[in-house]
Amino acid sequence: MELILLLFIFTLAAFLGFELISKVPSQLHTPLMSGSNAISGITIVGALLATAGTPESDFTTALGFIALVLATINVVGGYMVTDRMLAMFKKKGDK
Repeated sequence: MELILLLFIFTLAAFLGFELISKVPSQLHTPLMSGSNAISGITIVGALLATAGTPESDFTTALGFIALVLATINVVGGYMVTDRMLAMFKKKGDK
């Protein structure tokens, strides 16, 4: 029963996230990416706690590892995109 509830919450979150992001204008994607980096940092901490908190469950360990990898990719990609966008606003002579 608990697994079904967790899968329902995951599916609902994925659907709502897709719907929200698809409605955001392109000018706002970079500021939202910076905000999602902070949220992904929280996800990384949560994934580490979930993985360390229940070492007896292989499912929880695998889920925590997957969350850790995906959140790390999101943080690194977000900072790369933000840095690239900020570089567009620098003058030619600035470094």
